[in-house]
Amino acid sequence: MADDENDGLFTPTVLKNLQEAAEGATRQQQRMLQQVLTGGGMAGAASAGDGGAGGLAPQLSSMTQMATFKTRVQSGGRISIPDAEREALDIEEGDIVQTVVIPVKRKRDEDD
Repeated sequence: MADDENDGLFTPTVLKNLQEAAEGATRQQQRMLQQVLTGGGMAGAASAGDGGAGGLAPQLSSMTQMATFKTRVQSGGRISIPDAEREALDIEEGDIVQTVVIPVKRKRDEDD
């Protein structure tokens, strides 16, 4: 039964396509956010340095730095931010960060 890819909803091909779609969506969201922050995607908006994008730049300035990485879920649902990303984004213990979680690969028994 494990050999028949059509029995399960999430075949290896479907999982690969979902992963590629999720990664593409992440790249598109980053491009769109960058356009909003710089005013590049809004007609008639001033640049972010001029307080443009309808005044969004000051409120969103902390979002100009972001990282995309994969990590494994640990016991208790914990995830870790890799050292390089923490250093690049100047994240320290106690800082609050916002996350977007997209499962890319599930490690489960065939019985599930």
